[in-house]
Amino acid sequence: MEKISLVKELAGNTYPGRGIIIGKSGDGKYAVTAYFIMGRSENSRNRIFVTQGEGIRTQAYDPAKLKDPSLVIYTPVRVLGNKTIVTNGDQTDTIYELMDKQYTFEQALRTRTFEPDGPNYTPRISGILHMENSRFNYAMSILKSNHGDPSSCHRYTFAYENPVAGEGHFIHTYKGDGNPLPSFEGEPKLVGIEGDINNFAQTIWESLNEENKVSLFVRYIEIESGKYETRIINKI
Repeated sequence: MEKISLVKELAGNTYPGRGIIIGKSGDGKYAVTAYFIMGRSENSRNRIFVTQGEGIRTQAYDPAKLKDPSLVIYTPVRVLGNKTIVTNGDQTDTIYELMDKQYTFEQALRTRTFEPDGPNYTPRISGILHMENSRFNYAMSILKSNHGDPSSCHRYTFAYENPVAGEGHFIHTYKGDGNPLPSFEGEPKLVGIEGDINNFAQTIWESLNEENKVSLFVRYIEIESGKYETRIINKI
């Protein structure tokens, strides 16, 4: 797979929806993850990321404007021991709770399907980062409808062992804008991971569509120690 420019990929798509990036920093010292959300409706845009424990949650910026919290208010990031879970919905909690009972990442997600927001049937995208004995690996998953047909769920898991420094993978919910919104297709995209946490966060934020971007979370986890740094950027 050819490595693509994350900047060009983001700048060239007005509405990728929600996106997860996971990889390894250029110096090889850090496991890197980013999660962003975008919105077209007032309900979707009326959100911010706030810290919750070792993770984050979405929150209504103006509670009075919150119409339907079911698919917009959730916990995108949680930490379970040496594992960091990143998803675009409440399946974060499913993965956390079932992996705590010795289920695998894939087994936990078999209990879930795509989101019930027809006619879009937004894919559930998930990622997990695992650090152990100074080594790092990660996996990504997408659960999607059969090209808009909700009678069938397509499940894909992609696992990456001992990732190369300066490389990562990017998966997002939609191929682009549309009505209904077309689901992501193919494997997660191979992208470069460049710069320190501040540079990386700024690069992503500045590349996202100005009108539609809502919030961004970026975390750099030191593979050797497990210590981490986090950056959160909210539009409002």
